[in-house]
This record gives sequence, structure tokens and C-alpha cells, in this order.
Amino acid sequence: MANNSTQRLKYMQLVDYVMAQIAQNELAINDRLPSLNQLTAELRISKETALKGLQYLSEKGIIESEYRKGYYVKRLKLEQRYRVCLVLDKMNILRDRVYQAFLETIHDKAEVDVFFHHHNFKVFEKLVEENLNSYTHFVVVTFFRENPASVLNKIPAHKRIVIDRNEPDLEGTFSCIYQDHKSDLIDSLTILLPQLEKYRRLILVAPLEAFHAQDLIEGFEAFAKKHKKNHKIIHQVQLNSFKKGDAYITFSRYDQDDVNIIKLCRGKNWKLGEDIGLISYNDTAVKEVLEEGITVISTDFRKMGEEAANAILGETPITLRDPAVVIIRKSL
Repeated sequence: MANNSTQRLKYMQLVDYVMAQIAQNELAINDRLPSLNQLTAELRISKETALKGLQYLSEKGIIESEYRKGYYVKRLKLEQRYRVCLVLDKMNILRDRVYQAFLETIHDKAEVDVFFHHHNFKVFEKLVEENLNSYTHFVVVTFFRENPASVLNKIPAHKRIVIDRNEPDLEGTFSCIYQDHKSDLIDSLTILLPQLEKYRRLILVAPLEAFHAQDLIEGFEAFAKKHKKNHKIIHQVQLNSFKKGDAYITFSRYDQDDVNIIKLCRGKNWKLGEDIGLISYNDTAVKEVLEEGITVISTDFRKMGEEAANAILGETPITLRDPAVVIIRKSL
């Protein structure tokens, strides 16, 4: 224990030295720090200890390294305790809920930079590698065709918060707030059993490009088998297979399947919630009022953002499933 305390004091000695140089106007923004050899000689510390101090200053945004040139001053004050790299796949209504809740919860305790990878693995890999020493924490949404474990494992476990998807093959004790799509669908359809009784067939519309399609397919098939439900899996809604007495479950990215089902119902003068059932993934304000209300299965994305912030503020790793809730409306 004494060893750890001494080691911390030693690397904080370098931090104090640099901050004092800045306070005394010996170092200004864009000035280059003394070399590693100069710092170790001046402070009589090891290179390992000096590098820990430089990493601390990098994480806080005070300094920035340039390849083969050294470290440069980028900020004059330690304004916040945490610097967070928030890596999202995209920005939409649901991700905005995560983002806003995260900012509201972390409040003024952290500086937060937001990046997007748009499901491009190479962009994600470069983003992480270039910023490894620049932040105290990384909050990451994944969803790739490739396994992201090799990149995520480059982030030290204590800095790593993975949200929305529970990625396998990760090392160390880290935080994860995730959806379990398979279990969520089974649990939700079980709750909706009374409403589903009047429909002859369940149809899951599973777009091939959806990253979590396989999880939902497995959950759908497990539910249908257990409850002996006539069921079918399709990849898009089509007129020639549109039959009275079917109940659809949709999760398309831009809710296009919901729109197509509503249009087909209107074209045939069928009533949604009687002739055709509709359950849609992820609640929005539009679904609350469209066709007198669309029944939804929806995760609390605000809670996901809040818990990610709490994992940082509490400085304790957490593993938490964010279960979906069912909101029953006229479409079923």
C-alpha cells in the first residue's frame, strides 16, 4: 500500500511541476515540454513514473503528444476531473436521448467530446487508437459486422464503458449497460399474449442489414415454439403476403415497415389493431399519436445514458441490463 501511495506521489510530482511552470508563465499554449530525459533528471524520477505523469496530463487535456516531436501545452487549467470520449454509432432520436441524459447526469464534472463511427470499423479503430491517452474514460456504442474486442481491449478496463450491446471477449473489469434483444422480445411478447390471441399468425419483419436481427429472430422463434404460435420471418413487407389476421413485429431503422403496413391497411380498408396487428420497436413521439397509437417494445435510452455517467462518477464498474418495456396502444 505504501508503494502505491509513493508511486502516485511521484508521478503527481511531475504533474505539479508542469502546472507550476504554466502558472508562472514559463510554459504557454503550444509550448513544448522538456524532453522525457530532462524531466526525469530534473525531478529525479524514473521514466515509467514520468510517463504516468505525462499520461495523466494528456487525459486531462493539458498536454498533447505529437509523434517524434514531444509533448505540447494545449490547455492552462485542470477544469474538470474527467474527460470523456463518447463514441456513438450515429445520431438519431434514440441516441440523442442517451447523449442528453449522459450530459445532464455528468453535469459539470466532465468535459465530453462526441464522435461517430457510422458502423465503419476502420473509422472506429483509428478513433480509439488516436485518442487512447487523451481521455479519462471512453463510453462506446459498437454494432459492427466485425468483432470489436481487439480494439475495445486497447482501452484500459477501468476507462471502458460499453453501452447498448454486451460485447463478448472483453478483458478486465469494465462497465457495461446493455440491451438483451433476445430476452426482451420473449418477455415482451409474453406480456402481450392476451392481445395476440385474436391474430392467426405472427410475422417478424427482420431487415437483413439490422445488426441485432439474429438476436431478435432467435427470441421470436423461441417464443413461437413455446406458445405454439403460427409464425413467419420476412425481410420486408409486401402486398402479396399481406393477409388479414396477421400481427407484425417491426424494427426497421427508419420505421419504413410501419409506414408500409399502415399504407397497405388503408389501401384495403382494414383497421389496424383489429384486422392487422402491429408491434414496433423503440418508442417515439410520432408512434404515440400515429393511427391512434402504435404498440411498442422500447428500451429506456435515457436510463442508459444516466447509468453510463454514474459509472464514471461512482468510479465503480457496473454491469447492468437495461430491459425493454411494453407500451400497449390501439395498433394491437
